[in-house]
Amino acid sequence: MYRISQIKLQLNEDKSKLPIKIENLLRRNLGISDLMIDHYEIVKESLDSRKKDQIKRVYTVDFSAVSKRNPKKHLKLEANDKLHLSLAKSRDYESVKLNKSIDTRPVVVGFGPAGIFAALTLARGGARPIVLERGEDALSRSKSVRKFWDEGVLNPESNVQFGEGGAGTFSDGKLTTGIKDPRIYRVLRDFVWAGAKESILYEQKPHLGTDLLVNLVVKLRKEIERLGGEVRFNSKLEAFEREGDKWALKVNGEKILTDDLILAIGHSARDTFQVLKESGISMEQKPFSIGFRIEHPQDLIDIAQYGKTARELGLPVASYKLSCHLDNGRGVYSFCMCPGGEIIDASSVDGYKVVNGMSNSARDSGKANSAILCDVKSSDFESEDVLAGVRFQEKYEKMAYEYGKGKVPVSNYGEFKMGKGPVAMSLPAFAKDSINMAMPEFAKKIKGFDGDQVLIKGIESRSSSPVRILRNELCESINIPGIYPCGEGAGYAGGIMSAAVDGIRVAESVINKYNNK
Repeated sequence: MYRISQIKLQLNEDKSKLPIKIENLLRRNLGISDLMIDHYEIVKESLDSRKKDQIKRVYTVDFSAVSKRNPKKHLKLEANDKLHLSLAKSRDYESVKLNKSIDTRPVVVGFGPAGIFAALTLARGGARPIVLERGEDALSRSKSVRKFWDEGVLNPESNVQFGEGGAGTFSDGKLTTGIKDPRIYRVLRDFVWAGAKESILYEQKPHLGTDLLVNLVVKLRKEIERLGGEVRFNSKLEAFEREGDKWALKVNGEKILTDDLILAIGHSARDTFQVLKESGISMEQKPFSIGFRIEHPQDLIDIAQYGKTARELGLPVASYKLSCHLDNGRGVYSFCMCPGGEIIDASSVDGYKVVNGMSNSARDSGKANSAILCDVKSSDFESEDVLAGVRFQEKYEKMAYEYGKGKVPVSNYGEFKMGKGPVAMSLPAFAKDSINMAMPEFAKKIKGFDGDQVLIKGIESRSSSPVRILRNELCESINIPGIYPCGEGAGYAGGIMSAAVDGIRVAESVINKYNNK
């Protein structure tokens, strides 16, 4: 198989024309007149919208070539930098399997992306994991979340942050990531197997949507169970201690013994962070970010990015990514941009308010939102305590609850930049000042981005974990053997994809420990 990139199609051209485009390009430049493509696979699809009147789709394609006169004869091609032609690299990835039986079943705490893919990898490897999830199954959880949104009744153990699928279930379901890892394609393939559209395998910015994620995570869970794993809902890790050479976990008054404990607890498990601190596990403060959610008409974003609305061009609704490094040493940036989405109440504790963005698969709300966040440094925390970042989050989330009078604080940007309104009152001064410095810079890229009437809601303070649970190169705690910090809550991921990849990596480390004995 060969790989060729920078193959461009007009917006009105169908993807089925790709083989002809590639054949003509290769015949013309390589002088092989009878070349014919007998198989091809799209590796990547993106948009080139730098010239608004000439937007094109750009493809990377893997293909095999044969002689047109003799279709059984496969042609050998030379790599050609000018044509962006090279040998294709396999994207398949299979995790390791146990080569022996083990005495006790590994336990995974948390069933978000990291926990799901850690458990799935262990189950495929023959390890029959036990998963402990403090929240409800996806369908029950969805009802609890809806009751909270409609009636204000919060279930502190099962909400937007906790439950089957983790915090990512009630989000845009973005699968973009800045990491480079062969496990990424494994995760994408598993989502497709579970019911996602095949185009996520090659889209530049793949996403799933909350409405689809609920069913996808249920199918992945049933596969774990089919392979011998067990998923227990409404099961919070209350404490753990050493009992002989094993870990004794206290869950719902029951004791569970294990040799291997994977902590995929998520970034909002503050009570579990406290348990870990008391256990003596090595942790450190970790910087994060704080800010608000901003909402614009989707057409405003489309026109800024495409020159016209997405529906006029037959394109997906547009997204954006903005960042600004300020002279005061702070960074301000957009985060988790949700095209065609909505801003939701993502609170998980009574008396505190926090928001997030969410989109369904169709992204058809007509509104675009993202978080506008400012860096929070460890020096901004009010103590050296390892959980000082948690206390910092709680301080401003509590202020948001109070200034919002029990509801999500809502304002407009005109009020905010004057230091008025409940959103401004709920953020630290350095964040307000930094965001106000950055917003005019963002408006240079997206006209109207900083309009006085633009809606903002606050606060957003859960973009990442405020702690890191320290681990070694084998993904094991640096001071307590048999414990494996994993995913976003442990400080090693930032989003669905990177958390899922980390889950696979940690599970492989557990399996390899036994295979290498």
